[in-house]
This record gives sequence, structure tokens and C-alpha cells, in this order.
Amino acid sequence: MAGMAPRTRFRHMHTTPAHSTFNQPMSADHMPRAGGIASFMRLPVQDNTQGLDACFVGVPLDVGVSNRSGARLGPRQIRTESVVVRPCHPVSRAAPYSCLSVADVGDIAMNIFNLPEACRHISERYKELLEGSCIPLTMGGDHTITYPILQAIKSRHGRVGLVHIDAHGDVSDSMLGAKVTHGTPFRRALEEDLIDPNATVQIGLRGSCYTTDANDWQIEQGFMVVPGHECWHRSLTPVMQEVREKLGNRPVYLSFDIDAIDPGFCPGTGTPEIGGLTPIQALEIIRGCHGLNLVGCDLVEVSPPYDFEGTTALTAANLLFEMLCVLPGVKTKA
Repeated sequence: MAGMAPRTRFRHMHTTPAHSTFNQPMSADHMPRAGGIASFMRLPVQDNTQGLDACFVGVPLDVGVSNRSGARLGPRQIRTESVVVRPCHPVSRAAPYSCLSVADVGDIAMNIFNLPEACRHISERYKELLEGSCIPLTMGGDHTITYPILQAIKSRHGRVGLVHIDAHGDVSDSMLGAKVTHGTPFRRALEEDLIDPNATVQIGLRGSCYTTDANDWQIEQGFMVVPGHECWHRSLTPVMQEVREKLGNRPVYLSFDIDAIDPGFCPGTGTPEIGGLTPIQALEIIRGCHGLNLVGCDLVEVSPPYDFEGTTALTAANLLFEMLCVLPGVKTKA
């Protein structure tokens, strides 16, 4: 914050490769995976973004959910499962920690008993995180959190394009009379001109509806909608080529709700819907974001109480690493 001296930066006490001066995840060769501080991929932890190109940040909030709770525990469990993720990409050969300086900046402190106030706290903290050139990768938390994050993103980057992967459109005008919930973030974002409707893509929407007009509202606003049934039995690589052409070089935010993936693969979420994406299609979508001007990403709605084998959080940890690997500035060799 303005007028404050930089706060202390902490590094793990382990050797980094000679070719890199950047932060590196702690290797399982130096510390067993069951040990060490539970940061994302056991990265160094610091409480600001000084010197960082990207950061992992948790938002432990789930008071915006309408069905199963538990997503407030998502960031902690995603960090725990992330210990198995290694620092180099198997296909693109990206080594993001050799290109970018990255750390885990912890969790957002907020008033979880007052959702609008919590959103204000989230937005204010993200404005601090965005003061430099750092790109935040967020672990949710329910999907309410994307709304205040986008408010902060606009203060830094202006109105952005959006790639939104989800079982639900999250464009309700209200839920039980409330305007701010996990079902309303993109209606609020559009009203506040946080996102460009003609540069907004929604992929994977499915499930039963309250009305027969389904996704008509978003399409009328200019959204590109790829419903879940159009994703069945196909590769989504061609879809992502179309998405890249549509969004071009504009700043883009990526928001991934884990319930986009079929609950047979990822049961630990608040509002599961059958007939969802496969983990392979999720990888195709995120890898297909390579070349976009990503200015922020989130992975939301992981609910550990319903994730009995940890596969949902493990999938989330891998997808967050995939997001890191497609950020601007990460070099690939494939």
C-alpha cells in the first residue's frame, strides 16, 4: 500500500537451479511430499507481489453458494494435493518457474458473515496484488469471488474478455432476492462493464433449467456459448482455435468452475451436473488459451467435504499449473 515499506519476502531454504534466479517449487528430492509448508506446489510464501510475475492466492469463501457448502476449504486442499505436480509441462515443455517469478501470497482476509463486505475486501486486496505486473491465479472459494476480482482487474486493465468454463451460466439477476451470489457474478460484471460481452465465451453449460429460454439471455448480449452437449464425444481444440481468433490480443480473464467437469471425475463440488466435460477436454481448453493475453485466472467451487478421494482437488491443482504454463511470458518448446 502507498506509504508503507515493503514487507518481508520469504524463501524456502533449498537450492534453486543454477540457471534460474526465480522462485522454484520445493522438490520431492529435498523434502518428502508429506512435509513442508502447504503452499501451492510448495512455492515460497510472501505477503505481497513485489518482484513477482504471477502469484497463487486463495479466497476461502463459500457463503455465496446455493447448494452444498465447503468451497471455503478449497484453497487449503488444492495446496495439499498440489505437492504431486512437477514444475515442467509434459507436452509444451514449458518450465514456467524458469521464465516467471512466482510465489504463493496466501489467502484473502475478509468478513465471511457479510457477503457484500467480503466482496469489497476481495476487490481491495486484489487491487494491491495488481499494483505491479503480477498475474493472480486464484484458488476458490465459490464463484461469487470472480465478481470482485473482475472489479479489481478493471482498475488495472480496463474491460476484459472472458473465457468462462462452467456447468452454469452464472448470469441470474438474483437468487432468493440477493444480487451477489455464486449464480450472479457475470450478470453483475456485465452491468458494471467489467467484461466485454462480444469477447466473452462460455463453455460446458448444461443441466436442467427454471425456464425454457436456457442461454438465450447471454447470446442476446453477445456471448459465445458452447453448451455441454455440443462438447460430447469431441475434441475442444478446434473450439479453442475459434476462441483465440475471437479474443485476439485484448486482456482476457479465465474463470474455471470445477463443476464444468463431469461429477464422475470431480465429485467434490457444490452444484454437480451430469454430462460434463472430461479432464482431457479441460486440458484442451486451458492449453488452447496459450497465446491469449491472460491477465488473471481462477479455479473455483472445489468442495473438499464431498471430495472423498481427493481427485477433485488434485484435478484443480493440475489445472492451475496448466494455467500458469499458458501465461504470457512462458516459453514453450513444443
